[in-house]
Amino acid sequence: MGVVSVYMFPVPEGKSGQQVVESLQKSIELLGATKTGNFCVDCETFQTSIQNTQQRQVNILHSSDHPASCFAILDAGTCLVADSLFDGLMQKLKHYYQQRKGSKIESKGQRYEFGDFVFKVGSVSLASSFKGILLEIEYCPCIIAGDCWGLLKEMASSIVGNVAEQQPNVIKNKLEHVYTTADTMCQYLEHFNNYKKQTIPPTAVSTGR
Repeated sequence: MGVVSVYMFPVPEGKSGQQVVESLQKSIELLGATKTGNFCVDCETFQTSIQNTQQRQVNILHSSDHPASCFAILDAGTCLVADSLFDGLMQKLKHYYQQRKGSKIESKGQRYEFGDFVFKVGSVSLASSFKGILLEIEYCPCIIAGDCWGLLKEMASSIVGNVAEQQPNVIKNKLEHVYTTADTMCQYLEHFNNYKKQTIPPTAVSTGR
């Protein structure tokens, strides 16, 4: 596990999500990257069910790269890393937390490797409706974001352009600290929440690649 930056990749007007995904994949392949399988990051939201109390949320995320783990992120930003049995615990707490209907959102697609870098091109869908594209870029040899941000930004710039200039909030807040998988999940949650706020869904796209 290295340092990861996750970017929202725009879908230009007049193009479908599938067309943009294929173009992005081609750009990565032209760098010399090789396909190494598929990936998926998903998130389900639970909220307190007790009346007359302040509403609280717990977001449960899973990553195909860490199948034995479960990431529970509170609305305050605290992240708990537990094993997969935590999903069963949430079901037992249904009198306190109920799953929000239609809240499941996921990013899934193709994974690539290129030297010390890993790329993941994900189509984001909410309740089977395409919402956008996320590009994850990981620099594997380093675990301190401040030590490798220049390299990560340079690689990202070659793919996403000026978008790479802006540091993700998670990285900005802990440049000199050890980067963890929980930080990646926090980045995904931030993007997922932004997609959920969209009111007009983009052109539909197949996520079965």
